[in-house]
Amino acid sequence: MADPRIRQIKIKTGVVKRIAKEKIVYEKEAEQQRNRIQKIKDEGQDEHNIRKQEEVLQESLMMVPDCQRRLAKAFADLKNTLETEQDLKENEDYIAAEQVLKEAESQLPEST
Repeated sequence: MADPRIRQIKIKTGVVKRIAKEKIVYEKEAEQQRNRIQKIKDEGQDEHNIRKQEEVLQESLMMVPDCQRRLAKAFADLKNTLETEQDLKENEDYIAAEQVLKEAESQLPEST
């Protein structure tokens, strides 16, 4: 752990991993909220309650683009770091970072 470059790779890998996981959680939360709203509508509950639940849904949906922006930035940062530190290719943290990039790529917005 003497090399500070390895430490930076580990930190950036953790950031990409966390943001990708966060995005998935917000998407699941939004889907659960949609189902909850539909159930409330089917039960014919109070209109005020339905509106409040829809507000919660909108908050979850707003977080997804934010996560995508942060993920794209962290992804590019980690990718640049790996390209710069090619001499560390044999290091296990470098290999783990490459794997995290592959996994996170599917979470990136289409325009990236």
